[in-house]
Amino acid sequence: MKVKYYDFAEAMIPDERIKAILEPPHGQQINRETFERDLHRLLEEKLASKLSGVKNLLILVDDVTRQTPTSWILPIVLDHVARFGIPREKVDILVATGTHRPMSLKEQIEKYGESIVNTVNIKFHDYKNDVVNIGNTRSGIPVMVNKLVLEHDFIMGVGSVIPHRVAGFSGGGKIVQPGISGEKTTGLTHWLSAKYEGREILGKADNPVRKEIEEIAEFAGLDFIINVVPDGQGNPVKVFAGEPKPTFYEAAQFSREYFSVKSTKSKIVITDSFPADLELWQAAKGVYSGDLVLDEGGALILVTPCPEGVGVEFGNLVQRYGYKGYEDVKELVESGELDNLIVAAHLVHVGRVIKDKGVGIILSPGIEAEVAKKIGFIPANNLKEALDIAESLVGEDDVILCKCGGELLPIVD
Repeated sequence: MKVKYYDFAEAMIPDERIKAILEPPHGQQINRETFERDLHRLLEEKLASKLSGVKNLLILVDDVTRQTPTSWILPIVLDHVARFGIPREKVDILVATGTHRPMSLKEQIEKYGESIVNTVNIKFHDYKNDVVNIGNTRSGIPVMVNKLVLEHDFIMGVGSVIPHRVAGFSGGGKIVQPGISGEKTTGLTHWLSAKYEGREILGKADNPVRKEIEEIAEFAGLDFIINVVPDGQGNPVKVFAGEPKPTFYEAAQFSREYFSVKSTKSKIVITDSFPADLELWQAAKGVYSGDLVLDEGGALILVTPCPEGVGVEFGNLVQRYGYKGYEDVKELVESGELDNLIVAAHLVHVGRVIKDKGVGIILSPGIEAEVAKKIGFIPANNLKEALDIAESLVGEDDVILCKCGGELLPIVD
């Protein structure tokens, strides 16, 4: 069988050696007309009663790293709230970039629509400079969020719900934490997630990290959410809207059922990172899903474009320390050598897989061989070479192929 990823990775693998091909379902998406009709109905049912007395609205939206059809959603929301006396000049859009880079104008137009970009005030969250401390969670995590939450009397979040290594699922209160949070808040929640294996968090809506996230979102005053479950290509399958917590959990249950793919395990797993392809910081999502079907002592092959390299914001720190197992990173944190808990958590999330559990092989035109070695991967020039390396390390085991690894949720019985 010819195995192909993107336009730069292909190899022949005997059919009898392919143990499973795992990918999210396709073909269940709804068209724009149906999507807009469903969203109109939800807003009429669940938002109208909440807008009485609202003078100004803050809409939190995700960025170019997510596939939420925001350009479909925003015109409907703006038309709806205008009927209740909230004109566009009283609406601010805050892009919940978390720690990601700002978006170019071209990316904004593609993501939000040209008419929105031209007529609504769009701001980008700056996690270092634009935050205020508004309290602490019950566990003591400081709630440092964008100061705009104090300047608006109604806050709406727009995002998508897919499996996520740090939070169980994206969506819900995650538009606030880490979307519009400060470094300390994000660092502490991410470091909390690093204490758990991927199988304990990924695809599980009820987890310790999610509890912190939803509490932080409630602190920040998140009033309403619109969450979309997309298919593996980013096409919307279903839209949810309403009170943040119950709406998120409803969407997460649907997302789990939708993205779950039953599987066994293997010593060799090949995965891509689609749609999280921009940089390795995001592309690591392919590692997280592949981890769920990787046997102890196995080899995981990550195929990813990474045109922006290891990471725009934290790539230098990743290269300085490299991916390491939990105990090694914990020692760096406790000694004070590594004080950035966001980076520390990321190093662990990947390191648990390619250091503690097995080995990682990377095939990426955006990651130079020396850089790959420095951060803890074994570089390969092509897919056949990657497979040869894996076989030399773990034997000629059967191969599991993961497609759309950035959103895949393998379930092992």
